[in-house]
Amino acid sequence: MMNKSIIILVLAFVTVSLKAQNVFVASAKITYEKKLNLQRQMADNTWLSDDAKDKMKKYVTTLWDYNFNETTSSYKAQKKDANASDMMFAFSSGQNTSEMYTDLGKSKRIIKKSIMGEDYILPDTIPNLDWKIMHDVRKIAGYDCRKAIAVINDSVYVVAFYTDEILLKGGPEGFTGLPGMILGLAIPRYNTTWFATKVESVNVPIYAISEPAKGKRADNEKEFKKLIDMYTRYDDKKNPRKIEDIKKSLYGFLLQ
Repeated sequence: MMNKSIIILVLAFVTVSLKAQNVFVASAKITYEKKLNLQRQMADNTWLSDDAKDKMKKYVTTLWDYNFNETTSSYKAQKKDANASDMMFAFSSGQNTSEMYTDLGKSKRIIKKSIMGEDYILPDTIPNLDWKIMHDVRKIAGYDCRKAIAVINDSVYVVAFYTDEILLKGGPEGFTGLPGMILGLAIPRYNTTWFATKVESVNVPIYAISEPAKGKRADNEKEFKKLIDMYTRYDDKKNPRKIEDIKKSLYGFLLQ
């Protein structure tokens, strides 16, 4: 009887230990597939003919790497597929976001972008979102993920799926603030989704992640004004874009 009890205790301990190894992921590399429905995105475009829209490739897909440790992360696009055109890649690559560094411990993020052939460093704070956690659960990349909803830019709905088996409260495109890692994301208004396809967390080292350094910094009002002027140099002067739309192009989907 005693031996049987010991065996049960040992099995229970092994089960808990294996579960803990799977649950408490503190450092890993996540691969996200970003998919843009190009036909829907261009449906209201007036300079494209209906015939051109019908012949357009429906989806543009890019892959992104998200490396993280206990407090910091780095999010960047993988190299462009040799068969993809520059225009198609740009459409789906996050308004030319080259890299996004996030430090959750210091509540800051740094975005590196290529604009007019030059790299710029854009320091920023991490935006706070008011997430509403739902009861829906789906499995993504082998992890059980719970659904959450938030609103950005006053009226744009965001649907996320996060797992609390990964400790860092991060996610793609700078989305954070849920009780774990976001492995699935959708913004219907922007016809775009991000879903993790692979999480490499077994026997990986603790990633040493550093913020991007090479590039012109735009961290004061004067420098930012120069950047805006350069970014809008070829815009239609009679119909200038709103400053909010320009910031979306510079900072991504989340504004300051």
